[in-house]
Amino acid sequence: MLENCFFLLAGLLLVVVGANYLVDGASAVARKLGLSEFVIGLTIVGMGTSAPEMVVSMIGALQGKGAVAVGNVLGSNIFNTLLILGLTAILLPVNITRENRHRDIPVNLIITVVVILLGMKFSLFGLGAEDGLGTWDGAILLLLFVGYMWMSFRTGKAEPQPEEAGREKPVPTWLALIMILGGLTALVFGGRWFVNGATGLAEIAGISEKFVAVTILAGGTSLPELATCVAAAIKKKGQLALGNIIGSNIFNLLLILGGSALIHPLSFQQITPLDLGALLVSAIALVTCLWVGKRNQLDRLDGSLFLVIWAAYMTYLVIHL
Repeated sequence: MLENCFFLLAGLLLVVVGANYLVDGASAVARKLGLSEFVIGLTIVGMGTSAPEMVVSMIGALQGKGAVAVGNVLGSNIFNTLLILGLTAILLPVNITRENRHRDIPVNLIITVVVILLGMKFSLFGLGAEDGLGTWDGAILLLLFVGYMWMSFRTGKAEPQPEEAGREKPVPTWLALIMILGGLTALVFGGRWFVNGATGLAEIAGISEKFVAVTILAGGTSLPELATCVAAAIKKKGQLALGNIIGSNIFNLLLILGGSALIHPLSFQQITPLDLGALLVSAIALVTCLWVGKRNQLDRLDGSLFLVIWAAYMTYLVIHL
């Protein structure tokens, strides 16, 4: 009991501290390289905060447990968009740039649809898994990931900053890199400790394993994204938060699922239409916010709607355990 409480509190502390240093370090690197905070969030931060999902999915693929790899990614993306981005928008309305509107948000939807279709259509070329993602599907997802990353870096120059932004004390490059690496390390270990502590307490309380998987574990692997986005919102770096979520989603769908499918074909047999529907709805909701509420901004109304959809989905899952 005491051990579980220690891991729960220590993990939470590591996540909070790690998120703070990661956001500051990533912002400093963005300014040094002349890249937008969105692109840094999309790449360095998005990939780093997705490390727990990568570990879980890759291990699941190596063990031949495709349902673990697929379910972890789908659940994480739903959690990322609906709960984390919804909460972030309530704390700090996020401005949406022209590139976000015409490229990043639509690409998030397109990639979601591609993965769903590949998973449901019994493999693209009839090779590999007959009910999910096969080897060729994984290769195609990886190629799409490389192409999107190349396009993002090519067009990801920073926009002119307001005068007050220029007054921020510059951080040496070596220190910024240490902050990023240290922050990511703290997020990964803190998230793992938090999940282990919470799972242990749930078992002591007699809560079912399925309930733990649906709630604690699904949210636990996305804890780094949650902490990073909340820290970014507090520091008024909305583009970094948006980049973190979209980058994490794309990283999950293309790189993690693609790489896992190359290791072992991924079955969609245990993935229900409701799960795929919730994933699609989360991507559509992000596109819809472009026309609902304030123009060019993910505002508090959008964030509230995201949270309502997430709560409805989780309530259904809990009721039908």
